[in-house]
Amino acid sequence: MPTEKREAVEWLTESRRLPVSRSCNAVGMSRSSWYRGAPDRSADTPVIDRLNEVIARHGRWGFWKCFHWMRQRGAPWNHKRVWRIYCEMGLNLPRRAKRRLPARVKQPLEVPPVPDKMWSMDFMHDALHYGKCFRTLNIIDEGVREALAIEVDSSLPAERVIRVLNQLKDSRPLPDQIRVDNGPELVSAKLGAWCDLNGVYLHHIQKGAPTQNAYIERFNKSFRYEVLDAYLFNSLDQVRDIVHTWMIAYNEQRPHKSLGNLPPAVFRQQQTRTITTTPQPESSTFEMSR
Repeated sequence: MPTEKREAVEWLTESRRLPVSRSCNAVGMSRSSWYRGAPDRSADTPVIDRLNEVIARHGRWGFWKCFHWMRQRGAPWNHKRVWRIYCEMGLNLPRRAKRRLPARVKQPLEVPPVPDKMWSMDFMHDALHYGKCFRTLNIIDEGVREALAIEVDSSLPAERVIRVLNQLKDSRPLPDQIRVDNGPELVSAKLGAWCDLNGVYLHHIQKGAPTQNAYIERFNKSFRYEVLDAYLFNSLDQVRDIVHTWMIAYNEQRPHKSLGNLPPAVFRQQQTRTITTTPQPESSTFEMSR
């Protein structure tokens, strides 16, 4: 119950000598709420402190991301209590109404359930606060939803893409396939020759069908919302620092719904241990809307 309404009723009853019923009607407050009194919220202090902690670190996360982050660190409260306090703190944001779209034909999207089998790449763009544009090259491992690299610069030609892939090659096995769209850097002969040399199949999606690269598109949405739209950048070095910090949090802390609310790094470790002990199927199929 808002404190302002209670104070207004007290003023009307004491200063204006109005009955409680008329005072409550005047401020839009029920009499039962007035007689019940203000609830004691002192027991909610630990929950409030914990929510303030996660919001201070990750201000663009929604409720479920915050809740699972707290649960990973031993918080005992259930989601109903945390949601009530989350709303009382004014942290819940209004949802956008979904647009009504015609029915789409579903097309299976094959995703190997193990790491380093299928990667995907895509470009994004943004601008510094004074108007200078820059691009990012995002690379993820679809099997474990892990962000492998986010390269930032004003220009990212095919040679730069190859350099990033060579850097990843030094730290982990190359995948069997890399899923990409039909951008000029990704259809270049240089990138194709590098893939042939390293035994990687470059899987181009159909033109005009970005949902065939849905995993990197979903990653781009989170990256856009939590980083590119959340900051005003002064320099490319500042962009790189913020992106690096966010990518570590994304891989090691951020709960991922499709991974059972585990961070990608934790899920990768689980999958790696499973692969070493039991045989894995070749692939699993998920239904994605075109």
